[in-house]
Amino acid sequence: MSERLKSDLSNEEVIEDLTKNLDFSLRSNDIDDNNIINPESKSDNHNAKGDRNETNKAEFTDIPLDEPENSKNFQSEDEDSDTDVDELSLKDVEMDLTEDQKEERRVIAEELKLVGNDAFKVGDYDRSIEKYTEGLRICPLKFPETRGILYCNRSAAKIKMENHKKAIKDCTKAIELKENYLKAYLRRAISYEATDKFDESLEDFKKVLELDPSNANAKSALDRLPPKIEKRNEELKTEVMGKLKDLGNMILRPFGLSTENFKLEQDPESKGYKINFKQ
Repeated sequence: MSERLKSDLSNEEVIEDLTKNLDFSLRSNDIDDNNIINPESKSDNHNAKGDRNETNKAEFTDIPLDEPENSKNFQSEDEDSDTDVDELSLKDVEMDLTEDQKEERRVIAEELKLVGNDAFKVGDYDRSIEKYTEGLRICPLKFPETRGILYCNRSAAKIKMENHKKAIKDCTKAIELKENYLKAYLRRAISYEATDKFDESLEDFKKVLELDPSNANAKSALDRLPPKIEKRNEELKTEVMGKLKDLGNMILRPFGLSTENFKLEQDPESKGYKINFKQ
């Protein structure tokens, strides 16, 4: 550890010392001193641009599952280009890093996660997304646990901003990195339902119940979603039948016929249909 980090520096000075030569924007002057603890690690001089995961000895900090009600000032689904993470670039950077340097970057990512958590708690979801993204862009790929939590935490902030499509992507990434990640499955289920993907939502809620049989949200969803799925399927069927009827009328018109000449009846047992011709 460098003598500079051992000295009694402010949190902001520590972050600046750790990241001064990294090729990504931490924007440390935008971070509150009270939101950061001093990481006991040494800075390195390599560029970092991408994602990273947490060591086994690290204390994983995940934001709680409780989801507050809808928030205002939402961003659109397409305003997330600045939160993309280039894992290929990060992988290239990691090839030139020592194990100690990778650990140092994990520590920085942990600090950024804490800043993001603090911002989330006070409802500053833009800032929390920014800090989780910065953590992902520096956290080495060899730490899937840390990276999974960063993605899942970021999804929670995106859910707050009703950016559900992007939240689904983050939850899916978190699940890839952290097997059986209950919070990621639950948040993805919430976002699937919000985007009318009821079948996918139901499957995720079922997975949540596998991982946590007492989960009240998942139990409620198993009662709520099947009727929604049935209603949607009926609406789709009505829409399709209407389009088929219009097409049939267009084809039959030259022959002096219409779909009214054909009676469509449903078999109550098989639920199939049969057509009777009427002159």
